[in-house]
Amino acid sequence: MLLESALLAVVLAALLFAFTNGLHDSAHTIVTAIVSRALTPGVAIALATLMTLLGAFLGEGVARTIGQDFISPIHGADGLAVLFAALSSAAAWNLFSWYRGMPSSASHALIGGMVGAALASQGEVRWDGVLISFLVPMLVAPLLGWLLGYLIMLGILWLFRDTSPGVVNRGFRLAQSVSAAMLSLGNGLQDAQKTMGIVVLALITVGSQNTYEVPTWVTLCSAVAISLGTATGGWRIMRTLGWRMSRIDPPQGFAVEAAVSAIMGFTSLVWHAPISSTHTTTSAIAGAGTARRVTGVRWGIFATIVLFWLVTVPVTAVIAAAVYGLLHTVV
Repeated sequence: MLLESALLAVVLAALLFAFTNGLHDSAHTIVTAIVSRALTPGVAIALATLMTLLGAFLGEGVARTIGQDFISPIHGADGLAVLFAALSSAAAWNLFSWYRGMPSSASHALIGGMVGAALASQGEVRWDGVLISFLVPMLVAPLLGWLLGYLIMLGILWLFRDTSPGVVNRGFRLAQSVSAAMLSLGNGLQDAQKTMGIVVLALITVGSQNTYEVPTWVTLCSAVAISLGTATGGWRIMRTLGWRMSRIDPPQGFAVEAAVSAIMGFTSLVWHAPISSTHTTTSAIAGAGTARRVTGVRWGIFATIVLFWLVTVPVTAVIAAAVYGLLHTVV
């Protein structure tokens, strides 16, 4: 009975994490469409919620990576304590960074929490998986975001150099209806799977299943939780990305959305690597802004965002270790 209650607590914590993930990530999935006035806020949020929900059902490769590449299953109540500590730490960091209006990574918070809690329990951290499936994508995805955002925006500026700005803006506002939808679809495909992976790991921990296949009910619950978070908006972070860091017009918004959609599709369906969609979008906004002019990005704001990126993993690791220690003492 105690083990079943602990499993339920982990599942609920995972869904809370998914909700805060959606709350956090709704900002970067809709900010470019709203700021460029391609979509009204209500339409943008509804579109993002629907496409995020659909995206969650399109794959489970990232879920398997989360479940098996970073820590080894620790069977029994101790393993559930590790997962609960990791999820609590990640959710707390998501809420803190949301309150501060900083676009930090829910993915990095989760993985930092998993590593910190596993180390506190003296469980096995799979450092080769951390290197290949986390550190490499963590560095590559933002760099690709900046590069693709820059190149696509540069191509737009060259192709439409003789076209009036009014015509260009109207055309790209229409195009953003598609690119914004694809960005939200990719977000659901990437981020909902992280919750699925943790729940599957919990099920393996208690012996409910032996493989990393994702049950249908896990997919459905994760999809609904992250979609509900997306539906809330995330306006604090949106102000940072859309107004404070860079001015975004329809061509730039399209460039960002196209770049990030392509990266998330590749990393989810081909690479099966958990990347930070927040970091990738932020970098793509900076890249597209730089294509117009270097001063098109407020680099002081960008530097503050990067600082939040750098401290996410160590802070969540420490918090998760502390939560695990508390649970181990009490229980």
